[in-house]
Amino acid sequence: MKSPLLYAQAALTVTAGALRSRLGTLWQDVKDGSGDDRGDSPISTVVIIVAAVAGALLIAGGLAAAYGRANGKLSGILGG
Repeated sequence: MKSPLLYAQAALTVTAGALRSRLGTLWQDVKDGSGDDRGDSPISTVVIIVAAVAGALLIAGGLAAAYGRANGKLSGILGG
């Protein structure tokens, strides 16, 4: 019966070799300045920002509406 530790050691060795190779490739790209441009698309960035702002406004509006319905009855809860 083969040892599971032997399989684990072999897998770790292969993974370490692949990682070393990939890091070497990335380092060479950085040195050469030939790395891919991995920037986000401006359109997707704008969509994400607009969605975040809209979500924040919805949350703030919901909290303001809840406070308005309570007519200031939350002052004891908030410590005021």
